[in-house]
Amino acid sequence: MKKYIFFLLLSITLHSCQSVLQPSGWETEHIQIARDEFGVPHIFGKTDADVAYGLAWAHAEDDFETIQKTLLAGKALVGRVYGVEGAAVDFFVHLLETRKIAKEQYKNTFSEEFQAVLEGYAAGMNDYAESHPDEILYRGAFPVNTLDITSAYILSLAQMSGADRAVQQIVNGKAGKVLPDPNPKGSNAIAIHPSRTDSGESFLAINSHQPLEGPVSWYEAHLHSEEGWNMLGGLFPGGAMIFHGVNEHLGWAHTVNFPDLLDTYQLEIDPDNPNRYRVDGEWLELEERTIWLKVKFWEFLTIPVPRKIWKSIYGPTLITEQGTFSIRLGALDRIGAPEQWWRMNKASNFSEWRTAMERLDLTSFNTVYADKYDTIFYVSNGLIPKRKPAFEYEETVAGNTQATLWEEYHAFEELPQYLNPGSGYLFNTNHSPFTASGHQDNLSAAAFPKEMGFSLRENNRSVRFREVMPDSGIISWEDFERIKFDDQLPEKLAFRTNMDSLFLLDSEKYPHLQNQIEVLNQWDKSAPVESEGAALFAFSYYYWRDKFNETGRPWESTLTEAEVVESLEAAKKHFQTHFGKELVSLGEYQKLVRGNKSLPLWGLDDVITAMRSEPWENGMRKGAQGESYIMMVRFGEGLPQIETINVYGASNRPESPHYADQMERFLKRELKPMTLDKETVLSQAVRIYHPGKI
Repeated sequence: MKKYIFFLLLSITLHSCQSVLQPSGWETEHIQIARDEFGVPHIFGKTDADVAYGLAWAHAEDDFETIQKTLLAGKALVGRVYGVEGAAVDFFVHLLETRKIAKEQYKNTFSEEFQAVLEGYAAGMNDYAESHPDEILYRGAFPVNTLDITSAYILSLAQMSGADRAVQQIVNGKAGKVLPDPNPKGSNAIAIHPSRTDSGESFLAINSHQPLEGPVSWYEAHLHSEEGWNMLGGLFPGGAMIFHGVNEHLGWAHTVNFPDLLDTYQLEIDPDNPNRYRVDGEWLELEERTIWLKVKFWEFLTIPVPRKIWKSIYGPTLITEQGTFSIRLGALDRIGAPEQWWRMNKASNFSEWRTAMERLDLTSFNTVYADKYDTIFYVSNGLIPKRKPAFEYEETVAGNTQATLWEEYHAFEELPQYLNPGSGYLFNTNHSPFTASGHQDNLSAAAFPKEMGFSLRENNRSVRFREVMPDSGIISWEDFERIKFDDQLPEKLAFRTNMDSLFLLDSEKYPHLQNQIEVLNQWDKSAPVESEGAALFAFSYYYWRDKFNETGRPWESTLTEAEVVESLEAAKKHFQTHFGKELVSLGEYQKLVRGNKSLPLWGLDDVITAMRSEPWENGMRKGAQGESYIMMVRFGEGLPQIETINVYGASNRPESPHYADQMERFLKRELKPMTLDKETVLSQAVRIYHPGKI
């Protein structure tokens, strides 16, 4: 024991041990960053690699800290900065072996052209760090290289496939079917065919509902090279290309989908040797290795903590008191998603774009497409394993036979998809892919293998969309905007929890709640800032959501009369305590908060203009996830007409004038005009400069 303590003390790492950064020598005279009046960067370069360099630099100017968090995760160095909490991320990275996978597959996966793009991005990030050493969170993380960036992509897509939830469930003794995220990320995507519009244009709404801040919040950029890259849209911190948006010819929107992308296997362990497991009657050895998590405990002190990780033929493995379990998912098998996105960025027609999609390196996401050539399209995309129907994959899978060990995936053409449906529209709100258009055009779920695991569930947004979207007739741009910005729940609620009892109370039976009951009975289920009904409903909704999360009660429940009375009594007390009155408007209760700004915020969870909030201060809530980056596009003659808005602004730096300058427009739903035309951008730019040059 003394020897171990002595070794541990010798292994203590001081933060003063720094790596040395050197300028990359990248020629930046070919790169222009043009900032518009809202601070959005329009990046022009000779080559795609030049543009990637400029994107890294511009995004670091606006949000270097968050980008570093993503890169630290890719390098398994989060614990160096964020202590025990960060070390949990590092353990996950080691368990999934994302760095090893990146190293083994990088050269064989990415084309030389795309490798140059990642090299440009890495050079831009390193040069920014070299020029701004005081902003570096951990100097040992730099320089970053293309493998670090690839590792971060693998990690992100694995998380989106449910790997983090699967591991957490195993650790908590609840291995089996990966449960839905208790706070799922929603989104909307809508495409209207020109045959349904009064102007003969295609309409596209790109309307993601991501967290408003953090590593998966949207950053807006315009990327333009002389090699044919001209794309405007949104990306996350650390992204080297646009994830969804529009180019001169076409555009697309992503929403989160829920096919079965991952399986959890329970191994049959040798009772005499916990490192042996039986497969088809033969004992195999688990691969075992020790990792060292570097955990920051004090400002200048990081201590290495040893942990063991295992791997079976099925995949990354955890040994627990409840058994030994492995997880398997395609996101650890195919790593080419960033190149697929880049090729989608550069596609000039539907054929090229579909060819990029057919790679199936992008492992999930519903994708709704529109272009200027009279094409709309939707696919519920996913890298879905081909499973043998003889076995049950819903819960824990038998990990004692190779018959359950899938190796192949369903091809792109086997996925649910629609091309130019007769109804003239396509949409997704994270609901079933089999109800994406008019009734006569919808797919049959029975035509797809059950083991693909696609959700059949509708939600409030999908139900409400059908209430406001006419089945036939012509749609104007004003109609399209009205549909997109609808803020009302449907007539029949479609929450996973039945909350109808809120609207069935008798005020004579509960006279102390007469005002609350009357407000709810008169409420039209819309969510403007002035609505008292929306505030009451929001309080009750979050009251029971929090209780369900605390107790583990299934979301598929029905609130009783006594329970809704309980939540209304709690609302009355809460509002009286914090606001001095028993009824408040939604805008008094819910705020959009950024720096010293606190503005009344519309929206409820799962209306089309969705907004989820969290407790803030003085009894109020603040917006946390929902409407964030919005893009509205019209495809006609010439370049597309584009309008966008981001929830706060282009910068995450509090000292920037663009830290919160879009908030008022966002709340008033006044989108700003944007363009892909280089000449127009440069003529209207507030500032034009080369990276690293004043």
